[in-house]
Amino acid sequence: MKALIALEDGKIFEGQSFTGPGEAAGEIVFNTSMSGYQEVLTDPSYTGQIVTMTYPLIGNYGINPEDMESASVHPKAFLVKEYNAIPSNFRSRQTLADFLREFGTLGVEGFDTRALVRHIRTVGAMKGIVSTEDLDPVSLVRRAKEWSGLVGQDMVKLVTCKEPYGWANNRPVPGSSFSTARSAAENPLKVVAFDFGIKYNQLRILTELGCQVQVVPATTDAATVLSMNPDGIFLSNGPGDPEGVEGVVETIRGLLGKKPIFGICLGHQMLGLAYGGSTYKLKFGHRGGNQPVKDLTTGHVEITAQNHGFCVDMKSLSQDEVELTHINLNDNSVEGMRHKKYPAFSVQYHPEHAPGPHDALYLFDRFIAMMSG
Repeated sequence: MKALIALEDGKIFEGQSFTGPGEAAGEIVFNTSMSGYQEVLTDPSYTGQIVTMTYPLIGNYGINPEDMESASVHPKAFLVKEYNAIPSNFRSRQTLADFLREFGTLGVEGFDTRALVRHIRTVGAMKGIVSTEDLDPVSLVRRAKEWSGLVGQDMVKLVTCKEPYGWANNRPVPGSSFSTARSAAENPLKVVAFDFGIKYNQLRILTELGCQVQVVPATTDAATVLSMNPDGIFLSNGPGDPEGVEGVVETIRGLLGKKPIFGICLGHQMLGLAYGGSTYKLKFGHRGGNQPVKDLTTGHVEITAQNHGFCVDMKSLSQDEVELTHINLNDNSVEGMRHKKYPAFSVQYHPEHAPGPHDALYLFDRFIAMMSG
């Protein structure tokens, strides 16, 4: 089934749908990971986006329930060079096409993904529409331009949980609390995790390291969190423009200095705003499992998994209060910082991997040490 991909600047690509009819508008971005497409699809940080995979063959190992990073698929559409309809892996329980159809997500193959990625790298991430229904290029380009985009939008409200939940036996526990999420004897440290679009592997790692975890909606206020008397506060990843998220900056300011705080991705950006700084939009973002980052506190270089289109502006922060701890070695953008007065630190990337390298797992150990000390 013919499908057109239209970018707001007038660029058109022609492919074929491998999931049937459909249409989706979103910000067109690319991911450079060679594997991990299921984790990419179930990462809430991709809400409002159309994801293009740079690796040419996608679908070859199928889909399985163990690799879900949330309960749903979040990109508006999924673009690949070649879809493999016959997966070969002992863990596979479903084809990629069936998985996408189950969640109403359009999948398109059979076009030059390299040309699309090169165009985005040159011009920048932009609004686009993928459709099997409207095949008029002029109409699609016009509609792509009319789409609202992500800047200034609160995308977190679309993905955050509605009610608090715990984590036990490798699955969410609805309505649980610290007293029931895990035995206090087994997991003495208590962590409140803000769900801005949290990935399950963050919860898996925290529990494996000896924490009871209580996940709370992004709208939870500081007083409610402090009344739970946690040992630490975790600020998760999430989608969209940090400056468009409502209420969270004020909440974080109410928590600074009260409890140790660890933020990643959007949580890192929200901390930057809470410190009094600002953020800006990157040209085409960092998405993939091969981003080199230098830890300035140790001098070590790690290869990291990343998924973000916005960045903290270090120049907007007081150097007397906030220290730069990590930089991206490709473009020197901010990848990590810590507060010099309060027990709070954050990184822009994803130390929980899933998918990606495990180089940055030590950051969870730093958080544990901060809570324990």
